[in-house]
Amino acid sequence: MSRGLRGGLLRRHRDFRLLWSGETTGKFGSAVTGVAMPLVAVSTLHAGTLEVSLLSAAAWLPWLLIGLPAGAWVDRMRRRPVMLVADAVSLLVFAAVPVAAWCGALSIAGLIAASLLAGTAAVFFQTAYSAYLPGLLAPEDRPEGNAKLHGSASAAQIAGLGAGGLLAQALGAVNALFGDAATFLVSALCLLRIRHREPRLPAAERPRKALVKEVGDGLRLVAGDPWIRTMTLFGAVSNLWLTGYQSIQVVFLVREVGLASGAVGGLIAASSIGGVVGALVARRVAARAGTARALLGFELGVPVLALLIPLTTGGAGLACYVVGGLAVSGGVVAGNVIKSSFQQSYCPPALLGRLAASSAFLNYGTIPLGAVLAGVLGTTLGIRPAMWITTAGVPLAALILYFSPIRRCRDLPSGPPEETRTTAPQPAAVELV
Repeated sequence: MSRGLRGGLLRRHRDFRLLWSGETTGKFGSAVTGVAMPLVAVSTLHAGTLEVSLLSAAAWLPWLLIGLPAGAWVDRMRRRPVMLVADAVSLLVFAAVPVAAWCGALSIAGLIAASLLAGTAAVFFQTAYSAYLPGLLAPEDRPEGNAKLHGSASAAQIAGLGAGGLLAQALGAVNALFGDAATFLVSALCLLRIRHREPRLPAAERPRKALVKEVGDGLRLVAGDPWIRTMTLFGAVSNLWLTGYQSIQVVFLVREVGLASGAVGGLIAASSIGGVVGALVARRVAARAGTARALLGFELGVPVLALLIPLTTGGAGLACYVVGGLAVSGGVVAGNVIKSSFQQSYCPPALLGRLAASSAFLNYGTIPLGAVLAGVLGTTLGIRPAMWITTAGVPLAALILYFSPIRRCRDLPSGPPEETRTTAPQPAAVELV
């Protein structure tokens, strides 16, 4: 029976359905945290603009510190246990913040430390997750799987951002973090129920400096391949500016525009609806226009409207934020769907963990820099000028894609180059229980 007659992945693939459920729940909780943590810093601890930006930077700093070796470590282990441990650590961290507040021990330094620990867990979860999904799905199912995961993540983000603002207003920003802790429990339970089992990795003695060699394999793949190199460089520059404006947007909306906590969450949620739309249309646009052309359109053309965000004022002026946010979230998510499917089909399976970590080291490594940069700009120039500078960088970053081989073709490559395919180590067969 054809896949079309059997229905979509969520209907016919139990393990993917569980992975999807856990990941979507986790994204919801992370979105709650994305609103609640800055609100704790602003409203409870009365932190300044730079301190709030440092809070965002701390969540992403682990990608700079351990992002590269994490990929090699993950490739040595089964990916599901790594994700389970990461979920457990995140649960404990976010549950500890409200407890510390109740005991009168919460400080901005403690909040930054919690963000740093949760970010470390996220490094291992995301690296393992990126390498785990291709083994769970057949190659022909991966585009649909990526679209569904990115689409549901955007929908969960919308709900989580709105819920984060409302929970912070109703229960207090600190207590809202219990919601995030609960989502990591749900994610872990979903992972535990997945029947798919990865093969046991053979015990092998590794020579000295084996870790350095394995990290180098991932970096050489990123640096030596024009397609992966271009997308990684674009991701690094794009994330610098995206995180820049996102790290100070709560401060901007509360102190510059004059919104209450609940309204902040609702407005950010409304502007994130574009992510759902982007995930829904990405595959159709890519099939009609070509994956390379669609990537350029989503990452360069649509996010130009980000320049409306700094024009936001109270009343009817809030529409500027919503329209600009819709364009950014829609373009970024649609582009991520295309890039994820390309990377999973292009990279040899045995190198996926190292590729994910090497790319993420560069992509996510600029995020703490962007957060600190935005904090410095907001402190020295003012919040609104800082928003102008950081939002302008979002569409300008996509010029990296435009001045690359991507501009000269209709579609991205559908498989790895022959020399990479034949020299990469091959994984063992997967067993199902």
